[in-house]
Amino acid sequence: MGDIESPDRSESRAAGVFSLLMSKELIGSRKGQLLLAEVISSFISFVCFCASSAAVFVTAPLLAFVSALLILFAHAIKFNQRFKGFHWPLMDFLRCITASIVFFIISIMAVSKYPDGSSKAAGVFGFVATIVFALDFYFIFNELADFLKGGGSNEEPQNKRDADSDADSDADSD
Repeated sequence: MGDIESPDRSESRAAGVFSLLMSKELIGSRKGQLLLAEVISSFISFVCFCASSAAVFVTAPLLAFVSALLILFAHAIKFNQRFKGFHWPLMDFLRCITASIVFFIISIMAVSKYPDGSSKAAGVFGFVATIVFALDFYFIFNELADFLKGGGSNEEPQNKRDADSDADSDADSD
């Protein structure tokens, strides 16, 4: 009987693995949903490119899938919060902008140059991946721009702007 696990114990192990991979906090966030959409769309595009005559483009969706999966895993285990050695938003921005440009180019090539249906499907899913990656880099860009405007802090620039506007209004009234 030592070899047989109780159902409660095996369920708790399965729940432990799923809680490690996908927390409700991550999936509920915009970043988690975008990462999940990136993983799914790049994987579908990868599969379609594998089945098509445009298989020469299979490397780009594979790399995008793996990188999105690694970033999703890093967010799931909060590795990005514990390891401050990299500037995570900048790395994520570069990953997203590169993936969206590459997906756009290979999707145009797959749709226009290859006549088979799986190439057309790969191109369509590549365009979907382009949109998802572009949305992600747009939101990252806005966060980076706000960070850079604030000099690393969101409260200090607002107070400084208020003080500057008061000084300007005092100078104008003289």
